[in-house]
Amino acid sequence: MRLRSLVLLPFLLGPAMAPAQDAKQEIEKYQRMINDSSPVELFELQGEAIWKKRQGPRNVSLEQCDLGLGAGVLKSAYARLPRYFTDTDRVMDLEARLLHCMLTLQGRSREEATKRVFGNEDQISEMELLSAYVASESRGVPMAPGTGHPKEVAAYELGRRLFFYRAGPWDFSCASCHGEEGKRIRMQELPVLSSPPAARSVVATWPAYRVSNSQFKTMQWRINDCYRQMRMPEPNYTSDLTIAIATYLTVNGKGEPYRGPGTKR
Repeated sequence: MRLRSLVLLPFLLGPAMAPAQDAKQEIEKYQRMINDSSPVELFELQGEAIWKKRQGPRNVSLEQCDLGLGAGVLKSAYARLPRYFTDTDRVMDLEARLLHCMLTLQGRSREEATKRVFGNEDQISEMELLSAYVASESRGVPMAPGTGHPKEVAAYELGRRLFFYRAGPWDFSCASCHGEEGKRIRMQELPVLSSPPAARSVVATWPAYRVSNSQFKTMQWRINDCYRQMRMPEPNYTSDLTIAIATYLTVNGKGEPYRGPGTKR
């Protein structure tokens, strides 16, 4: 009787014993399906309207914002971030630079410019919409963050150290989830982001629309949410910590043509 049960076990379990590769193929099929019906273009259009909208005490738009290639130049700008900016003497990612322009060009307060900064189910934030629009202007452009200035080198090194730094009540680091091959969460593969081949597909598709909650999210949100899930103190928005991690990931993925904003699970 015991032998018969053992023989029948694979048939009783059925799909539960399907190879991991089958599950991966089904997830990839699902990703292709949701990409075909993504509403990302709607967010891009709203972001363009905000870019051109006059706001703040100075009643000006963001059309003279310098994202690294000159005032108002959007084509390829996102693909070359994070990078060092001389006017702030700091490495900045897209959101940090947009915030800088809101404060300096439009005269807005940080509190007002960053309200609902990570959005919610009822109302998406300006920063998320602007990120969708600006990022879309780099489609097809290879990712080429700054790597030559000493502060860019320092940001990358800090990001690398933070990626592997274990802390918090669970003694987690970024590498706890993204440091080994073959790890998954709820059937979602966890890419090894210290590896350039894995990092490329990630940095080339953020910011992104998330189907699971029907929201558009940015890389700052993604890093913040990882810290939340690790039960660590959530970092300040556009802090040197978050920009360093974004620098580390983007440099790891450099050379990949940008094909976002993407669509995620």
